[in-house]
Amino acid sequence: MVFKKLQRIIVDELGVEATEVTLDAHINDDLGADSLDAVELVMAIEDEFEIKVSDEVAQSFKTVGQIVKFIESKV
Repeated sequence: MVFKKLQRIIVDELGVEATEVTLDAHINDDLGADSLDAVELVMAIEDEFEIKVSDEVAQSFKTVGQIVKFIESKV
């Protein structure tokens, strides 16, 4: 459930295909997110899941799977 919501957010924010968004996908290398994209992605995640993501935590995200685990630990 979390992954599907996150996948939709990533597709909307980064303009990638849903098939590219896997748990192992690297946010920068595989999905092409730059620093501005990453900030917008975090804001969308905070809005969708009603959680707060600190800057330190946001900067530690490398893969989609890491983001899913973080969200699951907060909701």
